[in-house]
Amino acid sequence: MRVEVDPEAAGRREFYALLNSVVVPRPIAWVSSRSAGGVLNLAPHSFFTVSCVQPPMVQFTSVGRKDSLNNVEATGEFVVNFAAEPLYEQVNASGTNFPPEVSEFEAVGVSTEPSRTVGVPRVAESPVAIECTLHQTLELGDCTLVIGRVRHIAVDAAMLDGDHPEIRRLRPLARLGKDEWSTLGDIRSITRIRYADWPGHFTPPGH
Repeated sequence: MRVEVDPEAAGRREFYALLNSVVVPRPIAWVSSRSAGGVLNLAPHSFFTVSCVQPPMVQFTSVGRKDSLNNVEATGEFVVNFAAEPLYEQVNASGTNFPPEVSEFEAVGVSTEPSRTVGVPRVAESPVAIECTLHQTLELGDCTLVIGRVRHIAVDAAMLDGDHPEIRRLRPLARLGKDEWSTLGDIRSITRIRYADWPGHFTPPGH
């Protein structure tokens, strides 16, 4: 038996909580930005993904109008800092609704590091920084999708196995439902099956 939920009948907060609990795990864009007046902002956004390969673009969603969105629209720049397990408490604390004149960098105790291509600084303690310029924003209901053109990526050399990031070294954080977070569990590798090889390589479970 399934419980059927109609978004039109359910309350907004209740349905949002349900949606957040089943679209999991979600990677976190730890977005640093700067206001038009020069105040630095740092905030986690868990609606985050790659939006284009060529040219490279990433996107995050601002649920409501947040300082990150205001700053990106004002300056046209932002940095997505990798949310890693050792920074768990700082990432969570940066989601506090500080007033716009307060810098989360100072409030949660992380350091700035100059970016290579944008005026917004990186989080020095984060193992990866994705420097972006604003490509476009798209308003969708009560949210705004922010798409950034990737201008540069900086990776801590200690995270690399050869020239490729090693996931166990990166130790990514992910958001789940309620106040739940997750870290790496079992990691499995599997090669995608080519259609030409399909008959000899795939047997459905139970057959």
